[in-house]
Amino acid sequence: MVLEAPLVSADIVQWLYSDASYLSDTLEVVSEMAVRLRDGGVPVDRATTGIWIVHPNVRAEASVWASDGTREIRLYTADNSSDEDYQISPIKRVHETKAAVRVRLAHSNEAEEFPVTVDLREEGYKDYIALPMPFSDGSVKVVTFATRAPTGFSGAHIGVFESLIRPLALVCELKTLRRTAETVLDTYVGPRAGSKVLDGTTRRGQGEWIKAVVSFADIRGFTRLSNTLPADMIVQFLNKYFGAMTAAVEAHGGEVLKFIGDEVMAIFPYETEDQARDAAKRALLAARDTLKRIDGINSSNTCAQTPDLSVGIALHAGDVFYGNVGSETRLDFTVVGPVVNLAARIAELAKDLRREVLVSDALSDIMGCRSGLYGRYQVKGFDDPVAVYSPDLSGDAKFGYCPESTAALEREAN
Repeated sequence: MVLEAPLVSADIVQWLYSDASYLSDTLEVVSEMAVRLRDGGVPVDRATTGIWIVHPNVRAEASVWASDGTREIRLYTADNSSDEDYQISPIKRVHETKAAVRVRLAHSNEAEEFPVTVDLREEGYKDYIALPMPFSDGSVKVVTFATRAPTGFSGAHIGVFESLIRPLALVCELKTLRRTAETVLDTYVGPRAGSKVLDGTTRRGQGEWIKAVVSFADIRGFTRLSNTLPADMIVQFLNKYFGAMTAAVEAHGGEVLKFIGDEVMAIFPYETEDQARDAAKRALLAARDTLKRIDGINSSNTCAQTPDLSVGIALHAGDVFYGNVGSETRLDFTVVGPVVNLAARIAELAKDLRREVLVSDALSDIMGCRSGLYGRYQVKGFDDPVAVYSPDLSGDAKFGYCPESTAALEREAN
């Protein structure tokens, strides 16, 4: 192996600098690198990377490969248990010292220094090494290797690992930067808009006309409450309610585009008539789910400072412009147009009429249902009165829009 080590290193380094960059993520990179190491005679039975990531709920992720067929990405959240595990790990030692940590697992006195190495020894591993993997921003990530070979890693094996660190770090950093960009965009503008931004759709005014059900949901009574609560409690309050509203939309295939004050704007895109009906159904189910989730929050609320609040939801459908609007230096990826404007006005109307859900004439057309007409009202910015419907979203209704549509759906199911 000593004579072959330089050839193994050269082969894998060349691969890392060339084809490895085309793989989709760090898990694929680590997996193929490990296989190449084994093919070259390096007895790797487990390889991992540990990388801090930018994510609202996840602190770090590990790409884990093992010779028994394991291929997985493990996510570590910013909770107490994850932090406790990190504090007593070799990963923390590498971060602090910026030096490798090697544990010969066959020696119990060494293995017992870290809980993870005790576990690895019990699984039959004989040697373990964690190496610092420096990124260009000065931070240090970690790559680890473990083997079940009775004699552990030789000096030549360690030399091969050390030769791979720099190019591996470059590839992992490239994948991490892409992941960070996707996470930030998904978090702040949504996955649909985020993918378009990454694809280069970033010029002001650039976009496309799409068909969608547009949903506006607002928290009622929030303005008065926000004038009395401390800022930190307002943020916690909004996170709880917005979390429930967003979860309901995403559970039914919609996408939240933005938060506007105490409102949530979401869309359910469609193209064909069949898709339009499906989008309308999902938007209505999301509205019903939202009301249930809000009721659940209110039921568990024990804080006298935050009284129970209600939510109003408006649904409208039609053609919207989906793209970039804004200034030369600050853009917003959103939907605009008369359909969006009317959806917002119906939301205001729902608040004035104290209705939980109001839907437009357009949504009624899509559903093929005219029951539940609540009235026709003049709204700001529109010349003609607007017809709105108040659907039955009670838990007893099988679908919850109107008798005709429920019956039609039952006939279709049969």
